[in-house]
Amino acid sequence: MFFIHQCVDLMNFQKIENASTSKECWDILEKRHAGDAKLKQVRLQTLKRQFELLQMESNEKISEYFNRVSQLSNAMKNCGETVTDHNIVSKVMRTLSYKFDAIAVAIEEAKDLSTMKVEELQCSLESHEQRVNERSKERGVEQPLQTQTSKKHGGNN
Repeated sequence: MFFIHQCVDLMNFQKIENASTSKECWDILEKRHAGDAKLKQVRLQTLKRQFELLQMESNEKISEYFNRVSQLSNAMKNCGETVTDHNIVSKVMRTLSYKFDAIAVAIEEAKDLSTMKVEELQCSLESHEQRVNERSKERGVEQPLQTQTSKKHGGNN
């Protein structure tokens, strides 16, 4: 019993301190951690459902979406689930918002999704997002300039 007492943390020690045999200590610890396993399974089922239902919001940035996906997949891994890069890449490609449809098709055509790393996909999508944002800023500047030119020339271009 001495060795068991020396090996457990304070929380577990409090559970077994009144046990009279090492077998009794072991049974108490086993029961306690078996309950934790059941709790992990319930938690895992909840996380799997959240992962299945996860979708990218239309106004969400790629980095924000990948953070949400990463948090869920890490939580699933902590519950004993095996989550591969392929699972995550497939999930992200299926659930991107509509504004990423063109780049998603290009990535599917150019890359082997079964061997693609999550970081590689994120980098490609963030590059595309940045390029689109820069172009929309340029258009935003061009629009008022065109309006000013139209007004100066009497509405005719």
